[in-house]
Order: sequence, then structure tokens, then C-alpha cells
Amino acid sequence: MSSNFPPNFEQKLGFDVIRQILHDHCLSSLGQHRVTKMMFSSDASEIHTSLQQTAEMKEILQFEEKFPSQDYFDLIPELLRIRIPGTYMETDQLSELKLSVSTISDLLQFLEDRNEKFPVLYALACEAGETGTGYSPLASTPLLQSIVAQVERIVDDKSEVRDTASPELNRIRKEKIRLQSSVEHKIIQSFKIARQNGWTPDEAEVTIRNGRLVIPMINTHKRKIQGFVHDESATGHTVYVEPAEIFETNNEIRELDYAERREIVRILIEFARIIRPEIDMLIHAYHFLGKIDFIRAKARFAIQVHGMNPIHHPRANDQQAQAFFWNKAMHPLLFLSHQKQKKEITPLDIALNPDQRILIISGPNAGGKSVCLKTVGLLQYLFQCGLLPPVKEDSEFCIFDRIFIDIGDEQSIDNDLSTYSSKLINLKYFIENIDQRSLFLIDEMGTGTDPSLGGSIAEATLEALNAKKAMGVVTTHYSNLKLLASREQGIINGAMLYDLKKLKPLYQLKVGKPGSSFALEIAQAIGFPKEVLQNARSKTGKSQLDFDRELQNLEVEKQEINQKNTELKVADDFLAELISKYEKLTADLEAKKKEILLKAKEEARQLLDNSNKLIEKTIKEIRESQADKARTKEIRVELSEIKEKLLKEPGEEVQNAKSEIQNLKSEIVNRKSQIQIGPTIRPGLVGSKAPPHRFQRYFDDLNAKVTNFTLTLDLRGKRVDEAQSMLQRYIDDAILCSISEVQILHGKGNGVLRQITRDYLRSQKEVKSAKDAPLESGGAGITVVSFR
Repeated sequence: MSSNFPPNFEQKLGFDVIRQILHDHCLSSLGQHRVTKMMFSSDASEIHTSLQQTAEMKEILQFEEKFPSQDYFDLIPELLRIRIPGTYMETDQLSELKLSVSTISDLLQFLEDRNEKFPVLYALACEAGETGTGYSPLASTPLLQSIVAQVERIVDDKSEVRDTASPELNRIRKEKIRLQSSVEHKIIQSFKIARQNGWTPDEAEVTIRNGRLVIPMINTHKRKIQGFVHDESATGHTVYVEPAEIFETNNEIRELDYAERREIVRILIEFARIIRPEIDMLIHAYHFLGKIDFIRAKARFAIQVHGMNPIHHPRANDQQAQAFFWNKAMHPLLFLSHQKQKKEITPLDIALNPDQRILIISGPNAGGKSVCLKTVGLLQYLFQCGLLPPVKEDSEFCIFDRIFIDIGDEQSIDNDLSTYSSKLINLKYFIENIDQRSLFLIDEMGTGTDPSLGGSIAEATLEALNAKKAMGVVTTHYSNLKLLASREQGIINGAMLYDLKKLKPLYQLKVGKPGSSFALEIAQAIGFPKEVLQNARSKTGKSQLDFDRELQNLEVEKQEINQKNTELKVADDFLAELISKYEKLTADLEAKKKEILLKAKEEARQLLDNSNKLIEKTIKEIRESQADKARTKEIRVELSEIKEKLLKEPGEEVQNAKSEIQNLKSEIVNRKSQIQIGPTIRPGLVGSKAPPHRFQRYFDDLNAKVTNFTLTLDLRGKRVDEAQSMLQRYIDDAILCSISEVQILHGKGNGVLRQITRDYLRSQKEVKSAKDAPLESGGAGITVVSFR
């Protein structure tokens, strides 16, 4: 295994805190032991397998149901102890053996059923025994199930040996019951006599002393019943007498107790003798359980910090150069801290390659330089320990043989070392031991002594490390180190950005240009005396201050312009979409208009033809009745005019279509005049400054639902009909708000609320899965719902 520098490397980076988080995620001492033994590796195959195992387990925990996550007991010490003939496990350990072996069997069955979906974990189940048994856990499944059945035959769910564990035990217990019944009958009769005669205290009852049934009697009457005094009260007023007639029977019961214990021990010894040949197999099965527990803890940590399985390259050799690219990398401990405070974290984009091996980061104090440095070291260490780092999946990692860090103050009173002396010792070690397969991280390089001399030594050290083709990240305030990138191939500058208008750091790394320390601006922001600052400016030199300020302002303004361009593009795309919609609707309506007109004309012709026939018939009747010919002519003219009017005028559908087109035209005109650049152009989002939309009321309602939506619904104590109504509304709101996961708190109770919850969720096609919460989070009392 590789040896990183310094010896307290993990404490420097905060990895000891991550070990503790993993330790707490484990379900057993088996997994916790593996957390303690977890080590940094430079073996590409080992790292790949470990990452794949964790990634598969993460998917299981997020999307699979019925994964065994309880009864992870460690019985290895007990198994090692009963290797000696004549030894045995007590009933409590026997119950733990049954439960844990059953869990192992369930785990193996789970992976066997999903061997194609989770091939790396399945391969773990198929590995041959570490103890030389030649058995893989999976091949041992029948033996494990047999052991579970044997233990089940011996002990019950209360860890007590069953009456049926052996015929002799059954006989002994039946005889005990018979004798105990006889004793109870006799002592009750004696107690009734004593009470009737007033020999017992008021409200006294039969009790037990020294494991025997006794009668409480007033001291002055203790001779009234023949027997043996077992105890007396603190005042001596009451004594506890065992009647002589049950004394012998109680002795028989006591002998049966001894016989029962001897028979139980015999049964346990016999069981230990049966499984003794399988102890190596069982120990290996428990090692498998420990691995699963360890991998599960790593997967839970990955879920907790949004860890992903990145692209990873083999370790570089002498002919192959190292390179990595990280997209949206986050410091996991900082992320968890910000999450508790409901604060956002600024992710880090960083890349190192043969042309840009060493990154020199400059910028203001408290601007994030050291956090950036520690993020690089911690994430690389996580990766090479087989933990999923919190980066985007398209990030690329490479493998280093060793990581060297110089972070913090290492001064030693015992050895009379100053801070700068300790840093020099570290740099000396770096120069002597680093090679091209090493990663080094140096915080505040060159500080602690005279700036000109410290800067010169730091510059020479970086040149030496660059010559070794090592990769590294360095933070500094020294100008000579910032200038080094312009003349040394393989070195590049980076700046932590600072907003001069708001006088606050942005915590963003910009690679390519050096940063300013902004010492005077920060001093001004905290209220430093103005006259002192003015004097400092005059001593510093205007050209240097103007250069740093303008360089930073240009970078911040560039970011603002990029943001405005993005907003303009969104607005332009929105307008283009609206125009496209108008053009399509116009074409559709024009085609529909023609179709409606043709249909209307045809219907009108048919209607008028039928009308003409009716009219002709009417006229004929008029003629036959010698009606007025002039009036007949008028009727014909009127009918002709009606016919022409029907053929020319469009129907109601056409008028509606024309109205829709006109409304859309008006909307486009209004949109063009109202579109403005703001934080975002998308309508309906919380805090948006988008133009008013005709559906704005609905967007506002949706925003209110999203803002007020809670991720847990509590149904406990509700009636069935009330719970069903609440559940339906809650699930509808969750789907409307595009929530990915919620929890339904229904409690365990008699299971009615849980059942109606599951029945309803199964009927909803938008529900992807509904399962019990993890045992430590509420188990069967909470249903975790994931949506598609």
C-alpha cells in the first residue's frame, strides 16, 4: 500500500470525520472493523472493483426493495470459541446466529436473483472462502439454510429452548408442570386455612422466597402450620413459611430444574458438535456479511453527499502522462455543513493535464483558496479509498501512487521548530520523494519568513517539482509565483474571484489568470481607519492596485455579460417559439377554414334544394288555389336572397378561428413589448421577473404549492376515510409539484393505515415505488414513495 505524507494526512484533510460517518452508517461491528481498516490504494483494479461495488449498492438502496438491512450480528468470536469440543453457545447467541445466518442467506438470494443487474456484488457472493474452505458464500446457501432450520428447532423467538428440542426435555418439563400444579393446589389450601383463622396479615397473598412458594404469617402464629421459615419482614412482624407437606415436592421440582439445565446443555453441546465442521464456512459467510455492511455504509455516504461513480483511468506509467478533469466537485464535509444551515455550496471545476500540471491559486483571504486545495486532496483520497466522490458523472479521475500535502501550522515546541522551518522540512521531503505519479498540495506557499526570500525559495521549489513532472495545486499571495506561469511550461494560474462592487468573495475558481489579494478592499469592508488605508495605498503604488483591480473587474464583468447573454437567448428562444406557434396555428386555421367553408356550402345547397322542393310544392298549391301571382314572385325572390347569403357567409367555427388568430397576434405584439432581461425569463418560477402570462394565476398557485409543500405526510390518528382523502390530495400535489420522493408516516399499529396507503399508491401509475423506510429511520411505520 502507498504511504502518503504527512503521517497525520487524514486528520489534515478531514478524512477522519468521514471514517466516523461511515462507522455510524454500519449495522454491525463487522462493517465497522472494515471501516477502520479501509486504506488508500493505488491498485487500479482494486479501486475499480470497490467503486463499482459501492455504485451498485447505491442503486440498490435507492431503487430496490426488500434488501436485507437488519440482524447484522457478528458471531465470529462465538464460532471461534466453540471450536473446542464440549463447548457450546448460550441460547441468546444461538438466536443471533439464526437471525444473522438467515440475513446472509437472504442477501445471497437477493444477489442471485439480480445477478445480471448487479454483477460486481454478485461476484462478491461467489468468491471462494478466505479461510481456505473452498466454499463461496453462494455455494454455502443450502448449509446456511440447514443451520437456520436446526436452530429454529431448538430455540423459539424468545431465545428459550423449545419443549420439543428433545424427548427427555419434553418429559422433564411435563413432570415439572405436574408437580408445580400440585404444590400450588396444596399451598392455596393451606393459605385459606391460615386466613380463615387469622394467622396471616391483612391483604397478604402467597408469595415466593428463595424460589419457593410460601405463606406470609403473623410471627406469633408461625407454629400453627408445620413448615419451614424462609424469611421474615424487616420489622419481624411477618414470617414466610413453606408448609411441610409441599417441602418434598418442591425438592423434586428443584431436582427437575437441574435435570432440565443438564438436558439443555446437552442439546446445545450436540448442536455445537454438528456445526463444528462448518465453522470455517460460517466464518467466511460472516466476512461476506461484513463486506456487505461496509459497502452499504459507503453507499449511504454516497447518497448523503451526492457521490457519483466517475470515469477513471489506469495508473500512469513512465510512458503515460497523468490527467484528470472534475466537473462540479464539492467538498463533502462542507456540503453537509451547508446543508444543515440550508446554504448553497459553490462547486469546483478543475482540470490538470501534462500541459497544465501545477495550478497556482491566488486571491483574497477567506475567498476559498484553502477549501479548493483541501477539496482536491480529499476527493482524490476518497476516490482511491473506493468511495464515490461528490462530482458529476462525466468527471475523470486518474490514480496517483502518493499524495503529499503541506496544510496548516506544523511548528513544534519540543523540537524548537518554527512554522517556516517546518514548512521547509516538508518542502525538502517533497523534492526528495515526489515523482510524476505523485500529487502535491501546498497551502500558502512561501509564507512565514521574509517575503522576498520566502518567495524566492517557493519559486525555486516549484521549478524543481515541475521538473519532476509531478501534479499539484498551490495557494499563494506572492506575485513572483503568479508570474512563474508565464515562463514555466506546465504551470498555470488560477484566481478565486471577488466581487468588488459588493465587497465579498464569490468562491469561484477561474483558471488562466492570477488573482488579487484585495487586502485594502477587505480592510475597507471591515471598517479599517480610512487615513491608515489612504497611507497604505500611497505606499503600495497606484499601478499595482489599478492592475489588480481592473483584472478582477474585467473577469467579474465578463461573467455578468455571459449571464446577460444567456438571459437574452432564453428570451429570444421564447419569442421564437411563440412566433412558430402563431405560424402553425395560422396555417392550421386556414386549412380548417377552407374545409369548413366547403362543408358549409354543401350543407347549404342540400338545405336549399330541399327547401326549393318544398317551395315549389307550396307554389303549386297556391296556383291551384288561384292565389296572387305577385305574392308568389316575392316569395321566390326572398328565398333566392336567403340562399345567396348562406353560401357567402362563413359559419360560426370560421368566425371563432379568425378570433383565435387575432388574439394570438395581439399576444405576440404584447410579448414583444413586455420582454425584459431579468434573473430569468421563464414564467411561473419563484422570484422570476418574467413578463405577465395569461396563465400567471395558475403559475402563482403552483409556486405557492411548491413553496409550502412538505416532504412528509402524517396520517397517524386519522380515520380511514379522512386518511384516504388526505393521501389522495397529498399525492396529487406531489405529482403536480414534480417532487421526486416523499414519506407517508402512518405508524405500525394494526396496519390498517399502512395497507390503505400501499393499496392507493399501487393504483397510481406516476408512483415508481413504495417501500418501508430504513429500519433506523422508522421501518414499517413509514412508507417512502418515489415518483417517475
